[in-house]
Amino acid sequence: MTTTPDTEAQRGAQPPPSDPAAAEGSAGNPGADAGAASMRLREIVFGAACAASVRAAARLGLPDALGESPRTAEELAADLDVRPEPLRRLLRALACYGVFTEEADGRFTHTDMSRLLREDAPGSLHHIALWCTEPWTWDAWPRLDEAVRSGRDVFADLYGKSFFEYLHTDAADSARVFDRAMTSSSRQAARDLAAYVDLTGVRSVVDIGGGQGLALAGLLEKEPGLHGTLLDLPDVVAHADPRLRDGGALAGRVRLVPGDCRTEIPVRADLYVLKNILEWDDASTRATLRNVVAAAEPGARVLVIENLVDDSPSMRFTTAMDLLLLLNVGGAKHSRASMTALMAEAGLPVSAVRPVNPHLFAFESRVS
Repeated sequence: MTTTPDTEAQRGAQPPPSDPAAAEGSAGNPGADAGAASMRLREIVFGAACAASVRAAARLGLPDALGESPRTAEELAADLDVRPEPLRRLLRALACYGVFTEEADGRFTHTDMSRLLREDAPGSLHHIALWCTEPWTWDAWPRLDEAVRSGRDVFADLYGKSFFEYLHTDAADSARVFDRAMTSSSRQAARDLAAYVDLTGVRSVVDIGGGQGLALAGLLEKEPGLHGTLLDLPDVVAHADPRLRDGGALAGRVRLVPGDCRTEIPVRADLYVLKNILEWDDASTRATLRNVVAAAEPGARVLVIENLVDDSPSMRFTTAMDLLLLLNVGGAKHSRASMTALMAEAGLPVSAVRPVNPHLFAFESRVS
């Protein structure tokens, strides 16, 4: 597998040899640190160019066109029906970040990161890359200072309506990208969750705000005697995973319940799963957790699955998502302490916090 020397770890460890600041630093020049800091800050403020380049590559189908053999920009341009010189410039920019690499003969090859932009790659981030760079994001990010001042989202000011209302009424294409991105993200998480959860003694499970129900389907496939409920908004459950709908392989063991978990959770179960949904404002999170306690019988297990902003191997990613949540819905990613406190306040004392995978953590609790 071809890799590039410009990996994230190596960039963080030392400047590239061609960097003048690095040369000065190696000679003991006291201005080297300032020079390196200046160069790094310049790269950061041009970060939009990197994100836009990844988006362009995904939209052009560049990662899929490259395949496994090295190819020139001219060959790729012919397949993609684009101009070769601008394409070479795009590839060169991406290679600086380890997305593709340029060989000595001028041909380009895949790296681990560029492969993840292929639509058919295991764990593909193609749709995630598009979602995080949708047109509305370029309108919202420049207003981050306003969101920090006010502590609320900027969507009403930008578009005159809430984020999800905007998606479903004015931005159908973006809504489709969102759905595909969430499905892509949930698929791997569902496999990891099914491997993590001990279902001993569990006869029924409800996936609260579970979207298409991929996590629920994974649990039902793991345990043939398990019955499940998917609770989400009406339009969401209407498009649940085909395995859960009428005629699906798991339909006989599933209830699809339309509803808003912030209003009511009309389901009793042995296990309640809430994965990546407690990211709204704290009032909505409190309401949802209270509704779990109101619905559950004593002894029922509650499993809250979240990314964390203080316990992650990818803090740049999780803190960026935290700020994006502030911008679009006024929400926030949780720290271990904030999630534990909100659960305890609702009457769900946390007995353990364990990793589901490197990016997701499970908060374990039982209803008293």
